[in-house]
Amino acid sequence: MKNFICMKWGSLYGPEYVNRLYAMVRKNASGPIRFVCLTDNAAGVRNEVECYGCPEIPLPEPQCRLGWRKLTLYRESEHLFGLEGDWLYLDLDVVVSGSLDPFFEYMPEKTFVVMQNWTQPGKGIGNTSVYRFRVGADAYLFDHLIENQAEIFKQYRNSQTYISRTVKELNFWPDDWCVLFKTHCVPPWPARFWQEPLLPQGAKVVAFPGDPNPHDAVQGRWPVKKSYKKLYKVIRPARWIRDIWDDAEHSLTDGH
Repeated sequence: MKNFICMKWGSLYGPEYVNRLYAMVRKNASGPIRFVCLTDNAAGVRNEVECYGCPEIPLPEPQCRLGWRKLTLYRESEHLFGLEGDWLYLDLDVVVSGSLDPFFEYMPEKTFVVMQNWTQPGKGIGNTSVYRFRVGADAYLFDHLIENQAEIFKQYRNSQTYISRTVKELNFWPDDWCVLFKTHCVPPWPARFWQEPLLPQGAKVVAFPGDPNPHDAVQGRWPVKKSYKKLYKVIRPARWIRDIWDDAEHSLTDGH
């Protein structure tokens, strides 16, 4: 049994993102799987997905609504709906483009393996869009955060840097498995004005931290808050994202 888990809270992502992620996982994972979503609103989520309440975290605003909430996954089984063993966590906005089986075969003895943070390559920081964890093995990450939150917020601006600097052993996936859309797929300026984003060969998961989200990228939109950024934050439609979504949905209806 291969175990997959995601989290959905707030209104940024609707149930279609959970359903698409499930479809992509099911297409790219062999054998039986278990797919869990921790969410504050399970309406519209397909029946194959096990939905449980999204754990809240005793932190102040706005940290309690940000990525710090993912630290609740490191707690012991009794605080995590009885889940046990190794789980592959995937952010809702990733695009699965290759087999996920190797993520369970790689370094099976390790309790934490994570994607490289490609916005800071070589700095020893993980991107928690894609990571495998063992329930309860690194519960100290949650406990230490709660007990020392004021100091931690001064030292670390986000949860993935805190995790990377605090976890007992930091292990990364092979570099070509997990890529960033903005870093690896979008052509350099000015070619991005006429060349479409490309899916790197060998990539198994594409992550989309920040903007654009996949629903923007597939239409060639890159939302910006400052007008001068429109000069370089430009993309053509990444049509392969839609192809991946459609192929995954079709594989479900075909009885995969």
